[in-house]
Amino acid sequence: MSAGKSSAAIRYTALRLAIFVGCFVVVAGLVQVGALPKGLGEANFAWVVLLALVLSAPLSFVLLRKQRDAMSEQIVTKVDRAKARLEANRSQEDGVTR
Repeated sequence: MSAGKSSAAIRYTALRLAIFVGCFVVVAGLVQVGALPKGLGEANFAWVVLLALVLSAPLSFVLLRKQRDAMSEQIVTKVDRAKARLEANRSQEDGVTR
């Protein structure tokens, strides 16, 4: 695995996490100032986390299209190479057993 392969996945994951953390901070701030309702009883933290997840998912889908495409392209390339190696190994085994 080359450095480029892992860096696309790491970059995408880090950016997804950053978007979630940003949404979490904004939602928590809006809940604290009363712009959004608080959760029931002790469920406030869970409410903020769930709302941040719901907001960050579509944002990530739209904002991280290039990074997601680059990561999936690298995954497809790696899978294709693995399939080619497997087929080459099968061909060698067939040639040896005959």
